[in-house]
Amino acid sequence: MSPKKTVLVVEDDAAIRRGLVDALQFAGYAVIASGCGQEGQDIATSAQLDLAVLDVMLPKRDGFQILAEVRRVRPALPVILVTARGAEQDRVHGLQTGADDYVVKPFSSKELLARVSAVLRRSAERPSDVRTIAVAGRTIDFDRREVQRPDGSRAPLSEREGELLRYLVTNRGRAIARSELLERVWGLQGGDASSRAVDMHIVNLRDKLGDPSDAPQVVLTVRGKGYMMAAAEGAS
Repeated sequence: MSPKKTVLVVEDDAAIRRGLVDALQFAGYAVIASGCGQEGQDIATSAQLDLAVLDVMLPKRDGFQILAEVRRVRPALPVILVTARGAEQDRVHGLQTGADDYVVKPFSSKELLARVSAVLRRSAERPSDVRTIAVAGRTIDFDRREVQRPDGSRAPLSEREGELLRYLVTNRGRAIARSELLERVWGLQGGDASSRAVDMHIVNLRDKLGDPSDAPQVVLTVRGKGYMMAAAEGAS
């Protein structure tokens, strides 16, 4: 019998936190819960976790600040943001900071559990045929989940960024539509908001690759079709 996956829930509303904990535990997850941003950050950066669910509005440290620190210390830890804000800019900011997914309050337990399951499934099922690849002077290391830029500096990749980049790499040589990326990487059906999430992740990937959006050399835009990985210099 495989061990339970451990999920961290950081939510300051006691009723919502209790509901999230109950739903996750009923679904078979082990849960660590906190109502404080600073405590949540301490747990997220040190405890043995499989995924973190972070509310955006928290006392002492908000969800964005926690996410930024998690990405610095533990770039591979999957993170789902929970927000009550309806503004698109907040969702975009979360994606740019490295969130793997997000849900907007009010949401059902069924929706959250589906997103948790999808993120964890992508992590467990990611292909392992390509471990490192060199493209346009950049080296992508999927084992370390990081990229080395032409100037020698390195940048960590989030779980979602790594999966997106790996899918592009393993399908290099052809243009991949946003709808295909949503289905194969996100596990979602298409939609305007979801398509923007793909675009935001591409922007974030290019930034980490040192790949200018106005003249990309690594992740290429194929007008009217989608995105394509440039030809590799070497892979192993």
